[in-house]
Amino acid sequence: MPTPKTSPRIVYSCYSEVSRAGEQFIADHIFGYILSGDSELYVNGKNYYFKQGDYRFLKRNELAKFAKHPPQGGEFKTITIGMDQDTLKAMSSELDLQADGHYTGDSALFLKPNALFSNYIQSLSPYMDKTVDEINPALTRHKVKEAVMILLETNPELKNVLFDFSEPGKIDLEAFMTKNYKFNVDINRFAYLTGRSLATFKRDFERIFNTSPNRWIQTQRLKDAYYLLKEKGEKVSDVYMDVGFKDLSHFSFAFKKAYGVAPSAV
Repeated sequence: MPTPKTSPRIVYSCYSEVSRAGEQFIADHIFGYILSGDSELYVNGKNYYFKQGDYRFLKRNELAKFAKHPPQGGEFKTITIGMDQDTLKAMSSELDLQADGHYTGDSALFLKPNALFSNYIQSLSPYMDKTVDEINPALTRHKVKEAVMILLETNPELKNVLFDFSEPGKIDLEAFMTKNYKFNVDINRFAYLTGRSLATFKRDFERIFNTSPNRWIQTQRLKDAYYLLKEKGEKVSDVYMDVGFKDLSHFSFAFKKAYGVAPSAV
């Protein structure tokens, strides 16, 4: 079961319209700051609302849905620091930092503002300057390590999250997929989160559901979409992403093929 491979990263995001696009899988622990606008997040059965000035921490290996809202007449802006496993393992070895217990807290956390956070975010201004050429990867790795050390200083309980390098164990596939099929992620992600290789995931899935993963997932999503359109009167533009489709054209094509009419005609 391969671990998702990522790199240390610092990402500045800017949206002038409401956005819900993007992969719905948190591959790395995230430290983030909302520069302007607000954001809704649904993760691990809970809803969170983050606004301008909020610092947040998101735990890795979680499925999540989100919506980013710009302020009236402005832009939604955020900066996020992704702490990859290779960087954390190197820090664990170098500084003898290890988890000494099991983390039982939430998958998303509001972090109390403090001077260390504020000064750190200010130091990231080059990453927010579109006129600056690509930042040296070594500097990015250094800044990610600095974020980890600040989190340990201000929120020491996060040590048991940051330095827990265990991977998802094998779990009940039927229960997991029935709960999570609406998340827009690749089949490889579902396999990883259920503690299986892709080949084992497909084999177990077909044994349980008597069909392929992709076919079952699309069928379930289309059933949900039909119900929301027919019984709830929701808009097509709202429904397709809610049930897990990446784009409207793919959703419309699949829906018409399944039900004989365009979703707008239901």
